[in-house]
Amino acid sequence: MKASLAHEIRWSRRIRTPADAIRFLDAVGFCVLFPLTRISLPSLYFAAARRDIDLGPGWDRYCERIWAWKDDLPHRRRAYYAKCLRGRGMFISLKLLPHFLSMRASAFSAGDHARFYAAGRISHDALVIWKALEEHGPLATLELRHACKMESKSGNARFKRAMLELQCHMVIVHFGAEQETAAWPSSRFELTCRAFPKQVAVARSTSPEAARATITRKYLHWHPAAPPATLARLFNWTKAEALAACSADP
Repeated sequence: MKASLAHEIRWSRRIRTPADAIRFLDAVGFCVLFPLTRISLPSLYFAAARRDIDLGPGWDRYCERIWAWKDDLPHRRRAYYAKCLRGRGMFISLKLLPHFLSMRASAFSAGDHARFYAAGRISHDALVIWKALEEHGPLATLELRHACKMESKSGNARFKRAMLELQCHMVIVHFGAEQETAAWPSSRFELTCRAFPKQVAVARSTSPEAARATITRKYLHWHPAAPPATLARLFNWTKAEALAACSADP
Protein backbone atom coordinates (compact mmCIF):
# COMPACT_ATOMS: atom_id res chain seq x y z
CA MET A 1 0.00 0.00 0.00
CA LYS A 2 1.32 3.44 -0.86
CA ALA A 3 2.12 5.83 1.97
CA SER A 4 -0.58 8.20 0.73
CA LEU A 5 -3.20 5.48 1.32
CA ALA A 6 -2.06 4.48 4.80
CA HIS A 7 -4.51 6.83 6.49
CA GLU A 8 -7.39 6.59 4.04
CA ILE A 9 -10.74 5.55 5.48
CA ARG A 10 -12.70 2.77 3.83
CA TRP A 11 -15.99 4.65 3.74
CA SER A 12 -18.98 2.37 3.30
CA ARG A 13 -20.62 4.46 0.61
CA ARG A 14 -18.95 6.14 -2.36
CA ILE A 15 -19.27 9.90 -2.22
CA ARG A 16 -21.30 11.19 -5.16
CA THR A 17 -23.09 14.32 -3.92
CA PRO A 18 -22.34 17.29 -1.65
CA ALA A 19 -24.61 15.71 0.97
CA ASP A 20 -22.49 12.54 0.84
CA ALA A 21 -19.37 14.65 1.28
CA ILE A 22 -20.81 16.35 4.37
CA ARG A 23 -21.72 13.01 5.94
CA PHE A 24 -18.18 11.78 5.35
CA LEU A 25 -16.66 14.98 6.72
CA ASP A 26 -18.88 14.97 9.80
CA ALA A 27 -17.70 11.42 10.51
CA VAL A 28 -13.95 11.94 10.00
CA GLY A 29 -13.88 15.53 11.29
CA PHE A 30 -11.21 16.81 8.90
CA CYS A 31 -9.55 15.64 5.71
CA VAL A 32 -7.43 16.80 2.80
CA LEU A 33 -8.68 17.25 -0.74
CA PHE A 34 -6.32 14.83 -2.53
CA PRO A 35 -4.18 11.97 -1.14
CA LEU A 36 -0.83 13.21 0.20
CA THR A 37 2.17 11.03 0.96
CA ARG A 38 3.58 13.10 3.83
CA ILE A 39 0.39 14.19 5.56
CA SER A 40 -1.38 11.53 7.61
CA LEU A 41 -5.00 12.40 6.84
CA PRO A 42 -7.75 10.81 4.76
CA SER A 43 -8.70 12.49 1.49
CA LEU A 44 -12.03 13.38 -0.03
CA TYR A 45 -10.74 12.15 -3.38
CA PHE A 46 -10.18 8.60 -2.12
CA ALA A 47 -13.63 8.54 -0.52
CA ALA A 48 -15.14 9.56 -3.88
CA ALA A 49 -12.96 7.57 -6.29
CA ARG A 50 -11.85 4.70 -4.01
CA ARG A 51 -8.35 4.71 -5.47
CA ASP A 52 -5.12 6.61 -5.18
CA ILE A 53 -5.06 9.55 -7.53
CA ASP A 54 -1.72 8.30 -8.94
CA LEU A 55 -3.53 5.20 -10.22
CA GLY A 56 -6.16 7.18 -12.07
CA PRO A 57 -6.12 9.01 -15.40
CA GLY A 58 -4.83 12.29 -13.97
CA TRP A 59 -7.52 14.97 -13.76
CA ASP A 60 -10.69 12.90 -13.78
CA ARG A 61 -14.37 13.41 -13.03
CA TYR A 62 -13.76 12.89 -9.30
CA CYS A 63 -11.12 15.61 -9.28
CA GLU A 64 -13.48 17.98 -11.06
CA ARG A 65 -16.30 17.21 -8.64
CA ILE A 66 -14.43 17.71 -5.38
CA TRP A 67 -12.51 20.71 -6.77
CA ALA A 68 -15.85 22.53 -7.09
CA TRP A 69 -16.90 21.44 -3.59
CA LYS A 70 -13.90 23.16 -1.96
CA ASP A 71 -15.52 26.49 -2.89
CA ASP A 72 -19.19 25.54 -2.83
CA LEU A 73 -19.45 23.78 0.55
CA PRO A 74 -17.97 26.71 2.54
CA HIS A 75 -20.10 29.17 0.56
CA ARG A 76 -23.17 27.19 1.62
CA ARG A 77 -21.75 27.17 5.15
CA ARG A 78 -21.65 23.38 5.23
CA ALA A 79 -17.89 23.00 5.87
CA TYR A 80 -14.67 24.98 6.17
CA TYR A 81 -11.94 24.77 3.53
CA ALA A 82 -8.62 26.60 3.24
CA LYS A 83 -4.90 25.91 2.87
CA CYS A 84 -4.56 25.77 6.63
CA LEU A 85 -2.54 22.57 7.00
CA ARG A 86 1.13 23.26 6.31
CA GLY A 87 0.14 25.04 3.11
CA ARG A 88 -2.21 22.27 2.01
CA GLY A 89 -5.95 22.48 1.57
CA MET A 90 -8.04 20.90 4.33
CA PHE A 91 -11.76 20.46 4.95
CA ILE A 92 -12.96 20.82 8.55
CA SER A 93 -16.44 19.87 9.74
CA LEU A 94 -18.57 22.57 11.35
CA LYS A 95 -18.57 20.63 14.63
CA LEU A 96 -14.79 20.65 14.87
CA LEU A 97 -14.24 24.10 13.37
CA PRO A 98 -14.45 25.93 16.75
CA HIS A 99 -11.73 23.64 18.11
CA PHE A 100 -9.41 24.34 15.19
CA LEU A 101 -10.04 28.08 15.53
CA SER A 102 -9.24 27.93 19.24
CA MET A 103 -6.19 25.73 18.70
CA ARG A 104 -4.82 28.20 16.12
CA ALA A 105 -5.77 31.25 18.24
CA SER A 106 -7.52 32.58 15.15
CA ALA A 107 -9.33 35.87 14.68
CA PHE A 108 -12.65 36.42 16.41
CA SER A 109 -13.63 39.65 14.66
CA ALA A 110 -13.01 41.41 11.34
CA GLY A 111 -10.99 44.11 13.11
CA ASP A 112 -8.53 41.70 14.71
CA HIS A 113 -5.98 42.52 12.00
CA ALA A 114 -4.50 45.32 14.12
CA ARG A 115 -3.84 42.92 16.99
CA PHE A 116 -2.36 40.26 14.70
CA TYR A 117 -0.09 42.75 12.97
CA ALA A 118 1.08 44.37 16.20
CA ALA A 119 1.97 40.93 17.56
CA GLY A 120 3.98 40.11 14.43
CA ARG A 121 1.70 37.24 13.46
CA ILE A 122 1.04 38.53 9.93
CA SER A 123 3.01 40.52 7.35
CA HIS A 124 2.04 43.93 6.03
CA ASP A 125 0.77 42.35 2.79
CA ALA A 126 -1.48 40.02 4.79
CA LEU A 127 -2.73 43.05 6.72
CA VAL A 128 -3.63 44.81 3.46
CA ILE A 129 -5.57 41.79 2.18
CA TRP A 130 -7.38 41.36 5.51
CA LYS A 131 -8.43 45.03 5.55
CA ALA A 132 -9.64 44.80 1.94
CA LEU A 133 -11.91 41.86 2.82
CA GLU A 134 -13.09 43.68 5.93
CA GLU A 135 -14.07 46.69 3.83
CA HIS A 136 -15.45 45.06 0.69
CA GLY A 137 -16.74 41.69 1.83
CA PRO A 138 -16.13 38.46 -0.14
CA LEU A 139 -13.89 39.00 -3.17
CA ALA A 140 -12.69 36.73 -5.97
CA THR A 141 -8.95 36.32 -6.44
CA LEU A 142 -8.28 38.85 -9.22
CA GLU A 143 -10.68 41.37 -7.73
CA LEU A 144 -8.93 41.04 -4.38
CA ARG A 145 -5.51 41.49 -5.98
CA HIS A 146 -6.69 44.70 -7.64
CA ALA A 147 -8.19 45.98 -4.40
CA CYS A 148 -4.82 45.41 -2.73
CA LYS A 149 -2.83 46.87 -5.67
CA MET A 150 -0.99 43.58 -6.18
CA GLU A 151 -1.73 43.20 -9.90
CA SER A 152 1.87 42.91 -11.12
CA LYS A 153 3.90 39.70 -11.39
CA SER A 154 5.86 40.55 -8.24
CA GLY A 155 2.64 41.67 -6.58
CA ASN A 156 1.07 38.32 -7.38
CA ALA A 157 3.96 36.52 -5.66
CA ARG A 158 3.48 38.71 -2.58
CA PHE A 159 -0.27 38.11 -2.75
CA LYS A 160 0.13 34.33 -2.78
CA ARG A 161 2.48 34.39 0.22
CA ALA A 162 0.16 36.66 2.19
CA MET A 163 -2.92 34.61 1.32
CA LEU A 164 -1.16 31.50 2.57
CA GLU A 165 -0.36 33.31 5.84
CA LEU A 166 -4.01 34.19 6.36
CA GLN A 167 -5.18 30.69 5.52
CA CYS A 168 -2.65 29.09 7.88
CA HIS A 169 -4.06 31.29 10.65
CA MET A 170 -7.59 30.34 9.49
CA VAL A 171 -8.43 34.02 9.12
CA ILE A 172 -9.95 33.50 5.67
CA VAL A 173 -11.95 30.76 3.99
CA HIS A 174 -12.87 29.74 0.44
CA PHE A 175 -16.32 31.19 -0.16
CA GLY A 176 -17.64 30.35 -3.61
CA ALA A 177 -16.15 30.85 -7.06
CA GLU A 178 -16.41 33.42 -9.85
CA GLN A 179 -15.67 33.27 -13.58
CA GLU A 180 -13.26 36.21 -13.78
CA THR A 181 -11.45 35.10 -16.97
CA ALA A 182 -11.94 32.58 -19.77
CA ALA A 183 -9.87 30.08 -17.79
CA TRP A 184 -10.85 28.23 -14.59
CA PRO A 185 -13.22 30.01 -12.19
CA SER A 186 -11.44 31.96 -9.46
CA SER A 187 -11.99 31.14 -5.82
CA ARG A 188 -13.74 33.80 -3.77
CA PHE A 189 -12.57 34.46 -0.21
CA GLU A 190 -14.24 35.73 2.94
CA LEU A 191 -13.18 36.34 6.54
CA THR A 192 -13.85 33.22 8.60
CA CYS A 193 -15.38 35.24 11.43
CA ARG A 194 -18.10 36.53 9.09
CA ALA A 195 -18.64 33.29 7.21
CA PHE A 196 -18.98 31.15 10.36
CA PRO A 197 -20.03 33.43 13.25
CA LYS A 198 -21.63 30.63 15.30
CA GLN A 199 -18.49 28.53 15.25
CA VAL A 200 -16.33 31.56 16.07
CA ALA A 201 -18.56 32.29 19.08
CA VAL A 202 -18.01 28.75 20.38
CA ALA A 203 -14.27 29.08 19.81
CA ARG A 204 -14.18 32.13 22.09
CA SER A 205 -15.13 29.96 25.06
CA THR A 206 -12.98 26.95 24.14
CA SER A 207 -9.48 26.68 25.55
CA PRO A 208 -6.61 25.60 23.27
CA GLU A 209 -5.99 22.61 25.60
CA ALA A 210 -9.58 21.41 25.30
CA ALA A 211 -9.50 22.04 21.55
CA ARG A 212 -6.37 19.94 21.06
CA ALA A 213 -7.89 17.12 23.13
CA THR A 214 -11.09 17.10 21.05
CA ILE A 215 -9.16 17.11 17.76
CA THR A 216 -6.97 14.27 19.06
CA ARG A 217 -9.94 12.12 20.09
CA LYS A 218 -11.42 12.44 16.62
CA TYR A 219 -8.14 11.53 14.94
CA LEU A 220 -7.48 8.56 17.24
CA HIS A 221 -11.00 7.26 16.68
CA TRP A 222 -10.01 6.50 13.08
CA HIS A 223 -6.28 5.93 13.67
CA PRO A 224 -6.01 4.43 17.17
CA ALA A 225 -2.38 3.35 16.76
CA ALA A 226 -1.10 6.84 15.93
CA PRO A 227 1.55 8.03 18.42
CA PRO A 228 1.60 11.56 19.89
CA ALA A 229 4.50 12.41 17.56
CA THR A 230 2.18 12.02 14.55
CA LEU A 231 -0.22 14.61 15.94
CA ALA A 232 2.65 16.92 16.85
CA ARG A 233 3.97 16.82 13.27
CA LEU A 234 0.53 17.08 11.73
CA PHE A 235 -0.62 20.15 13.64
CA ASN A 236 2.74 21.69 14.60
CA TRP A 237 2.17 21.05 18.31
CA THR A 238 4.95 20.71 20.82
CA LYS A 239 5.70 17.27 22.23
CA ALA A 240 4.17 18.31 25.56
CA GLU A 241 0.99 19.57 23.87
CA ALA A 242 0.58 16.34 21.92
CA LEU A 243 1.16 14.16 24.99
CA ALA A 244 -1.35 16.20 27.02
CA ALA A 245 -3.95 15.96 24.25
CA CYS A 246 -3.53 12.19 23.98
CA SER A 247 -3.86 11.66 27.74
CA ALA A 248 -6.75 14.10 28.35
CA ASP A 249 -9.95 12.71 29.82
CA PRO A 250 -12.85 12.41 27.36
